[in-house]
Amino acid sequence: MSRVLIVDDEESMRLLVARALAMDGHNVTTASDGAEALEILGGTDGPFDLMLTDIQMPVMDGIALALSAARDFPEVTILLMTGYAEQRERASGLNAIAHDVISKPFSVADIRTAVADALASGKKAQ
Repeated sequence: MSRVLIVDDEESMRLLVARALAMDGHNVTTASDGAEALEILGGTDGPFDLMLTDIQMPVMDGIALALSAARDFPEVTILLMTGYAEQRERASGLNAIAHDVISKPFSVADIRTAVADALASGKKAQ
């Protein structure tokens, strides 16, 4: 299946999403902030198919991460998530680099569907 990087500063959210995506057979890696995510993306383990990142995080937020990732790793499909309306509005200008913005809270079924849609769209674009 696909390689997915989950980036969220909340450990419980990382674990929930990682378990949900592992149910679909994805190879999941997690990071607790944007700086750690960029290190992982630039690692030697090969490319990721999807990066799912929270928008509001310390160190480097998800929007700064998405901009850096889109520039340095253009093959990665980006999916954003947030629980804040103002963060969703900030992300609205990122349509060119982010597949979608998922609103928290979401169900396991919702995140699995959103990831499947993002991965399908990323494969078409390549």
